[in-house]
Amino acid sequence: MSAEVGQFALILALLLALVQSVAPLWGAHRGDGVLMAVGRQAAILQAAFVTLAFGCLAYAFVTCDFSVALVAQHSNTAQPTPYRFAATWGNHEGSMLLWVLILALCGGVLAAFGGTLRETLQARVLGIQGLLAASFHGFLLFTSNPFLRLDPAPLEGRELNPLLQDPGLVLHPPILYAGYVGFSVAFCFAVAALIEGRVDAAWARWVRPWVLAAWIPLTLGITLGSAWAYYELGWGGWWFWDPVENASLMPWLLGTALLHSSLVLERRGALVSWTILLCILTFSLSLIGTFLVRSGILTSVHAFAVDPERGVYVLGIIALTTGISLCLYAWRAPAIRSGALFQPLSREGGITLNNLFLTALCATVFLGTFSPVFIEMVNNDKISVGPPYYAKTFVPLAIPLMVLVVLGPVLNWKRDDLRAMGKRLWVPAVLALVVLVLAVMFNGLKGVLTAAGLGLAAWLVAGSGLVLARRWWAGRAYLGRSVRTTPRAMYGLTLAHAGLGLLVLGITGVTAWDSDKVLSMRLGDTVAFAGRTLTLSAFETVKGPNYEARQARFEVRGQGKPYQLSSEKRFYASAQSQTTEAGIRVSPLGNLYVSVGEESPNGVIVRLWDHPLIIWIWIGGFTMALGGAVSLSDRRLRLGAAVRIAPAAIPTAAAE
Repeated sequence: MSAEVGQFALILALLLALVQSVAPLWGAHRGDGVLMAVGRQAAILQAAFVTLAFGCLAYAFVTCDFSVALVAQHSNTAQPTPYRFAATWGNHEGSMLLWVLILALCGGVLAAFGGTLRETLQARVLGIQGLLAASFHGFLLFTSNPFLRLDPAPLEGRELNPLLQDPGLVLHPPILYAGYVGFSVAFCFAVAALIEGRVDAAWARWVRPWVLAAWIPLTLGITLGSAWAYYELGWGGWWFWDPVENASLMPWLLGTALLHSSLVLERRGALVSWTILLCILTFSLSLIGTFLVRSGILTSVHAFAVDPERGVYVLGIIALTTGISLCLYAWRAPAIRSGALFQPLSREGGITLNNLFLTALCATVFLGTFSPVFIEMVNNDKISVGPPYYAKTFVPLAIPLMVLVVLGPVLNWKRDDLRAMGKRLWVPAVLALVVLVLAVMFNGLKGVLTAAGLGLAAWLVAGSGLVLARRWWAGRAYLGRSVRTTPRAMYGLTLAHAGLGLLVLGITGVTAWDSDKVLSMRLGDTVAFAGRTLTLSAFETVKGPNYEARQARFEVRGQGKPYQLSSEKRFYASAQSQTTEAGIRVSPLGNLYVSVGEESPNGVIVRLWDHPLIIWIWIGGFTMALGGAVSLSDRRLRLGAAVRIAPAAIPTAAAE
């Protein structure tokens, strides 16, 4: 019965989305408060019905209702309960239902807590949100229905993809989708502003927290995905420039640019048109990421569906949303004044340059991801674009951006002085130079790039605290009070930029000094590797809840107390597939990574990696997300909080 309830709830949600897309837009045009109120109630009810539908699908998975085709294809009774629940979104149809759920919840939050918004602006935002929701409801019901029945129902189901049966994958998709879909709110605000031809204080006050609320889970989701790929795939890598990895990186890059440009808009009323354009493009890239996973045009371990009908439907949504919004932008944006003027050497100027580099980085990734598709379409030649391309194009653009990350926050608004800026930056500059020189002395001239990376990491970490240091130094006569009254957003900025420095430290260390070894080992064999000795002490078969594994255990000596590491090659009978579970010894100075492969007459294939400083990649990513969360907790950025902003702070053009 749960499938029928879920199906009916989805149909009602589609009807409510259609009401939400028409009533508030028409009401805002007519100035009809009743119709605008209808739009708010439709958004709240739609969120409730989509939540009910998702709950019905999750219940079918947890209870192993194999009469539901989706459950029979992706779950069985031997799967542990957490993975049966995660299977709800571990497939194409369920993941799209999760997408729609987050979209509907965003609309519900806007309707329930948007009382501080101008009524017509809220109505138009909800109307655009309703159009998006209706299009994805149609995608679900007509091409990807998750509630189809089987008759007769099988006695046992198949299995969730074994690669997804991992704690990291229980959390990764919902968090990543929260980031993707969260940018839909900024998109809706941008389109609503273009319809009105007006950007006011309420618009700026609402857009930036929503951008930050989307950026945080997207950062967290990318970090979790990288960590999962590292320990689950058994390949010893943390990033491979996979098309679907790139699909999440592109909106993150533009979302980061949007986060900074919206700060200029909120504080100074500048970069208005540019911020609106970034709102449109960031969400469009989120939709493109969905298209990559759903269409099958690119091969990836992350991809779900390869049905062309589904890909064409998503492509149609992208074409309509992006095309119409960009046409509206071309028509309306010139009517929105650009706002306050500023000198090139200013915080606004630094953020503008920051945005240009982030946009160029995004364009580089876009070209590398889609050029194989375009070339194949034109002359039927198949090419692959891998890490060498990104090393030559992405890295040279990323380095000056890292320098700007420290410069921007210490500059004054509107205008600044070059000599005064130099005085503020001497501490991180000297520290970075010292680290660079020491690294060159240690590694020699061949390690100049490594030394530069370590110096850049020191520059970012030391420079991240300059904003706090300047504030506390200015109030040093009452230091305790100055520390207590420091806005949380400043602490968040410090954490986010320091996290970027830790990320650079980890990337530099593992890129420069990693080593690996592949060999065949028999029981009792010992190998020396990276200052350690590893002995294969056991190699046996172990049984899991829904798999059988060949487990190798190693005694490791050297660099501290002896310890054991185990690695497994798991076989899932239902899915007829294998996975590798790596053994990893985590340390702040570096990881020892052991992965077992196939068995042969000479023993078992063992792959060893030494990954210096790699853990700082994920510590950095999580620190960046934590910095965003601390900033969002600042009352000035809390959604819907009433904030007094001077009327002249935001430029306004004539309304329609």
